Amino acid sequence: MSAADLLGAWRAHLTDARCRSPHTVRAYVAAAQRLLASRDLAQWDHVATLEAHDLRAHLAARRAEGLANASAARELSALKAFIAFARAESGDPDPAPPRIRGPRIKKGLPRPVTPDEAVNLADLIEGTASEDWIGARDRAVLLLMYGSGLRIAEALSLQGRDAPLGETLQVVGKGGKERIVPVLPITRAAVAAYVEACPWPLSAKEALFRGAKGGALSQGMVQQAMAKARRALGLPDTATPHALRHSFATHLLGAGADLRSLQELLGHASLGSTQIYTKVDAASMLETYRAAHPRAGKG
Repeated sequence: MSAADLLGAWRAHLTDARCRSPHTVRAYVAAAQRLLASRDLAQWDHVATLEAHDLRAHLAARRAEGLANASAARELSALKAFIAFARAESGDPDPAPPRIRGPRIKKGLPRPVTPDEAVNLADLIEGTASEDWIGARDRAVLLLMYGSGLRIAEALSLQGRDAPLGETLQVVGKGGKERIVPVLPITRAAVAAYVEACPWPLSAKEALFRGAKGGALSQGMVQQAMAKARRALGLPDTATPHALRHSFATHLLGAGADLRSLQELLGHASLGSTQIYTKVDAASMLETYRAAHPRAGKG
């Protein structure tokens, strides 16, 4: 067996058994590849013997290369999962990963965009696209993320059979978890306009959103369009496609949605991931108060 064989099996496990996103698969495979190369490993039995001190040494070397805390924490999670998989492949009846804590990272609050900013971004992207159908496409993708709280990968995973959209949409999120999300009238209209304008045939089992050459639209193209639009509007670098999902959550919470319902709509595995939006909403209310109240900040 070779290191390439191990990585191929790991990639297949992440993709097929765990239903991880393409981005996660790439990151987890790259982390495993670095570990195998650093220790010249090519057998599951050898990977399975790695313990906490081995991971600490490997991460120390990575940190010396300039790896930040957040990246080190993500790499550690990937390597622990890889070692647990190696132990299972080696026949370990209890294939638990090594017990090791990752570096502490300070979680920043998500930075949502306002409703006006979201619509302005979508309108600008549509109006400045190289072709009308591409502008209609990008507007539809952004409104799906803002109006339905989709991750960018979830929006781009939609297929031709999902159109025309109804009042709700079934999406498959992280870990293969399915959920139902609402679809706003403005979003349904945007997707319908794109479908009508798209020059490529949209068959049932192929990607709904197409690139300029007819293949599936990539995340990078959406991110580039968003970056260009936010610069034109003078918005901060935090106004990314994912910020539209944050806006969906923050605005719903501000309108009175309960955390459990919001958790289901976002597809979060744990309530803890959703609770951060209570801090976002509190921060937003405080900012509004300070800007509007005549006595705020005056002692």
